[in-house]
Amino acid sequence: MERKLYCIIAYAFLTTIIFHELPCLAKIATSLSTDQNALLSLKQHITSDPFVIVSRNWTNSSSVCSWIGVTCSSRHHRIAALNLSHMSLSGTIPPQLGHLSFLVSLDLTTNLFSGALPQELSLLHHLKFISLRLNNFTGSIPKSLSNLTNLQILELSSNSLSGELPKELGRLQNLKVLSIEYNHLWGYIPSEIFNMSKLGIMAFSSNELSGSLPTYMCSNLPFLAGMYLSKNELSGMIPTNISQCSRLGMLVLSSNSFSGQIPLEIGYLASLQGLYLSLNRLNGTLPHEIGNLQDLVYFGVGSNQFWGSFPLNIFMNMSSSLQQLHIWRNRFTGSLSRDVGNLTRLTTFDLSENYFTGIIPTEFGQLHQMKFFNHPQTT
Repeated sequence: MERKLYCIIAYAFLTTIIFHELPCLAKIATSLSTDQNALLSLKQHITSDPFVIVSRNWTNSSSVCSWIGVTCSSRHHRIAALNLSHMSLSGTIPPQLGHLSFLVSLDLTTNLFSGALPQELSLLHHLKFISLRLNNFTGSIPKSLSNLTNLQILELSSNSLSGELPKELGRLQNLKVLSIEYNHLWGYIPSEIFNMSKLGIMAFSSNELSGSLPTYMCSNLPFLAGMYLSKNELSGMIPTNISQCSRLGMLVLSSNSFSGQIPLEIGYLASLQGLYLSLNRLNGTLPHEIGNLQDLVYFGVGSNQFWGSFPLNIFMNMSSSLQQLHIWRNRFTGSLSRDVGNLTRLTTFDLSENYFTGIIPTEFGQLHQMKFFNHPQTT
């Protein structure tokens, strides 16, 4: 569910940016032949083409605008989009790719490209969309990508990139999606990232990022819809100004070392559908303000240090939406309320490794959509 919503939000942005007309580039003597030579250089750097797409189709016998994966703008008759996604291509990206001066969209998703990201990508000043997801790129993220001030989507997830997250990326004030999940980034999340006022998706899950989230985290992120920071080494408290990210639909902070209590301000995120807080060091009791989240689909606080009687009643306001409830490995006590029978959309309920007493209410039998129920040995 987390990944599905992320993809919907991310690619909704893409559909609006590729075919906008580009302004003229003054004083640069480039032509369609320049673009063709850049792609021929890329072809030479492709070491494996198992479906024989590029090797057979990209030839001088046809116009570059008719090549598979190439889209030319009708206004300037120059290459505006390059889409080689899902072709299982291997090789490296040559610096000549930076000669595609009218390029708006670059999509190399799901291939086997490797090597470093060339600095020359920063010459593509009209780029609005970059996806290099699911490849084998290594090295650091070039700071010079901050020169791409028209960029709206930067997708670098599922590679082997390393080093620190460049603070210079904060200059990309038109960026709506910043996704660099499943890499080997380390160090703090630069404060500049939290000042990208148009950002809709911030996704850094499955890296080695450390430090705490700034107290002003949501002060300049009015359009943030998804924050994906799971499986890192982040610590400290969840900022209380989280409520200023008023459009937040997914908050994914699981598998870190966050501590302290859940801020009651989370209850003011009216659009929240997924709250992923499992596998941290959070403690205290669950704030009753969580009951305000009427659209919540996923609630996960497993493997923390919450205690007290489990307030099942706060979930009654989301009986028409809540599908997964994960509270395993905490210190909840008391008996299970018969109100559980009202959560008729539940498919998963894991309350194991707690300190509940009494019997399991017969109302559990009303949960006809339940697929997974992991309960403690009550006494």
